[in-house]
Amino acid sequence: MESENLYSLFKNLLYVRLVEEKIVELYPEQEMRCPVHLSIGQEAIGVGVSQALTKNDLIFSNHRAHGHYLAKGGDLKKFFAEIYGKITGCSKGRGGSMHLVDLNVGFVGSTPLVGNIIPVALGAAFTSSFNNQGKIIVVFLGDAASEEGVLHESLNFAKLKNLPIIFFCENNLYSVYTSLNKRQPDRKIIDIAKAHGLTSFEVDGNDALAVYKRTKEAIESIKFGNGPVFIESPTYRWREHCGPNYDNNIGYRTEEEFLKWKERCPLEKLQLNLIQLGILTEQEILSLREKISFKINEAVIFAKMSPYPSKEDLIKYIYA
Repeated sequence: MESENLYSLFKNLLYVRLVEEKIVELYPEQEMRCPVHLSIGQEAIGVGVSQALTKNDLIFSNHRAHGHYLAKGGDLKKFFAEIYGKITGCSKGRGGSMHLVDLNVGFVGSTPLVGNIIPVALGAAFTSSFNNQGKIIVVFLGDAASEEGVLHESLNFAKLKNLPIIFFCENNLYSVYTSLNKRQPDRKIIDIAKAHGLTSFEVDGNDALAVYKRTKEAIESIKFGNGPVFIESPTYRWREHCGPNYDNNIGYRTEEEFLKWKERCPLEKLQLNLIQLGILTEQEILSLREKISFKINEAVIFAKMSPYPSKEDLIKYIYA
């Protein structure tokens, strides 16, 4: 892989991490009044996937959407404004962090109900195929979405119609506070997709480069005419299911497990790789951090200074 692409992967990975760390810093101020589901620890997936896509390709996401939106190039000022509930937000302050959208970069939207974004993405894939648009559709789902009937229906239809869609399962081992082994039998989630006849891959979700390469393989398979692809990617969220804090103390996972996964930090792994290859120096990384932090602070100021939606606009954008 060219040095330029490796640098871009690292830059975007650092960008997503610093944005979410800023949310962690500011959330206790009680000005962000929506829930936040952070992707700290599992950012490599959104970054790796997005780097493999074009602006024309479309992404659909779920409640843990920050990393996907940011990696696809979603507007940062509108992102923070949405979390602050301001009219300048990407959903005009009405949706919060779980309802992100930026059509300009192909991020069609995110919704929080488990599994419900999957058939929406399927419809976009059907449209792309029917109208010969040439778009690749990616829908992100968590491990718990594999327990929803709509996934099976969507996998079946996608294979039946040979649709250009990648179902990307971010398996972070837990559905809120319930581990995978307490919810599912002893088999891999990828086996569900294989049973429906989909081309299926596995990839390390903490390795941005590996995710990028696997996504490129999936796209090539689709364009070759092999139909939809399912990718399962084990990873791990560091923070609580919903919120900025750590929650190992409540007993659903062990500190030992958490530390084991933390040692596999996707950002540190890629940073070390770039330093060893001579692509970046520690001073250049520090300079990049400063530039990204400046951009983030500008976006936060924009969000805080933006107005809230007016009472007169309360019933706008509602289906009656």
